[in-house]
Amino acid sequence: MPITHIVPIPHQVPLHTVNKHERDEPVIILQELITEIEPRVYVHYVNLEKRNDEWVPKSLLKPMPSTATSNGTVPSKKRKRSSSNRLTVSTSRSHSAVSDEDRYERHDTNGQLAMEEVVMTEEEYDLQHHKKINNRRNFVQVCVGEWLIKTWYFSPYPLTENEDAETSIPPQERSASVANRIPGVYRITNRSHGRTSDMLAGGMGRLIEKEILYVCDMCFKYMTDASTWELHKKLCTMNHPPGRKVYQRGAHTIWEVDGAKEKLYCQNLSLFGKLFIDIKTLFFDCDNFLFYILTDATRNNDHMLGFFSKEKVSYDDYNLACIITLPPFQRKGFGRLMIEFSYELSRRAGKAGTPERPLSDLGLRSYLAYWVSTLIRFLRKLLEVMPMSAGVDPLISRGTPPDFRSPSRELSSDDSFASRRRKRNKGWQGETLEEEIVEDIDEKLASFRTFITTRNSDGSASVHVKIHCTLADIADATNLRVDDTAFALNEMGMLKRWGKHSDSDDEQPMVVLTREMVEKVAQERGVKDESVLHLSHVKL
Repeated sequence: MPITHIVPIPHQVPLHTVNKHERDEPVIILQELITEIEPRVYVHYVNLEKRNDEWVPKSLLKPMPSTATSNGTVPSKKRKRSSSNRLTVSTSRSHSAVSDEDRYERHDTNGQLAMEEVVMTEEEYDLQHHKKINNRRNFVQVCVGEWLIKTWYFSPYPLTENEDAETSIPPQERSASVANRIPGVYRITNRSHGRTSDMLAGGMGRLIEKEILYVCDMCFKYMTDASTWELHKKLCTMNHPPGRKVYQRGAHTIWEVDGAKEKLYCQNLSLFGKLFIDIKTLFFDCDNFLFYILTDATRNNDHMLGFFSKEKVSYDDYNLACIITLPPFQRKGFGRLMIEFSYELSRRAGKAGTPERPLSDLGLRSYLAYWVSTLIRFLRKLLEVMPMSAGVDPLISRGTPPDFRSPSRELSSDDSFASRRRKRNKGWQGETLEEEIVEDIDEKLASFRTFITTRNSDGSASVHVKIHCTLADIADATNLRVDDTAFALNEMGMLKRWGKHSDSDDEQPMVVLTREMVEKVAQERGVKDESVLHLSHVKL
């Protein structure tokens, strides 16, 4: 019989509000800090994501309106996803026995904190303890390269009491850094570096005025002293990730780094990424992972813009374990580039990939946008009478009507072959502009299409195309999972039942899509005509 623990769990209800984004948001106080200037509290906003948690002056707290807590219920809160899964290096797949609602304090009629005893297994108890440690950030900001970035979540950096002992600081200068050491945490040896207790020790008991982490933007070595960081930058010899180039377009490069060969680099990279990922847990075992780092090249160095990781062998065919775009470079297409590259890796492996679950709120939005744009571009191509390679110019043929089913034969006559290439007038920084070949649909997809030609009264003819295919056919053509395809189509409002298929014995439901519906969704969601990834720049 497994070992169990009886743990008292407090029920929490927000008793205060703080003005956030021009509205009063209910908050839960996670920690209070008494300072000489003004007391401060670390608050969690009930209706906002965890990355918005922050320290605020205690004077900003307002009493919660009595109507909000009169019935003892919790205000509406976005349901958080399970905290299991892996960052890049490992995962805990078990779920905590205590729900998010159980974390809100509740008071009885006498004003005392109401407690409830919950029976937990050993694993659930460890997860609950881990959840408690991770309830607030251990660093407010991280200084990496020329950027000072606000962190989002807790990261278990194994900082030690004499962490500067292995650096190159002269002895006369080391005394100045003694005040920055963490009391009660002893030096971690390389052998014990991977123990969870040692990793978490570095993040506990840290005062707010010391919550700036300094990280080298080349090797991702971390430290808490600014002078040590400045000296390290002068001595660091790394100028790009320690791997091979797998994609390069202009100044932007994707590097593949093997976690088994570059263990220290990948461990440091995972710790840095955990500052911006909440739903992942990690420990120091990256042998089974590949890391793909997107960089921007300057004259001397390649600086990281973001990265993603994937398992070398995934029995669930996951093509991505975690993905991060640094906050200064978000909303610029870099996340989409890494997502498209991960699917290109799956396509070359002959698999239909999907990201590892659960997805964060930002991850779900990013992947939904990718799935929608991929399907929209595919449906546009499928519901097009004229071949995509024909461009916008009229298709001219002599003697016989054009054969739309074999566009290569029609377009290869005379000088029309040049129209199969589309010139790109825009490029990324440092990119040499070149012509891109536009591909038409393959023979398998062409077999789904039926052309219907009707005669007009003026002697001309109108050509319409009719498609008959299954959801699995669409998923196979776009290299997406069937469930991801169905989810994206449902989000676009395209899975409305229209009737039953008359030719099928089991009378499966049939969905009707039109080009007008596709263009409406494309306009609403701002789908671009081309993908960010260009296959001609892949170096695999």
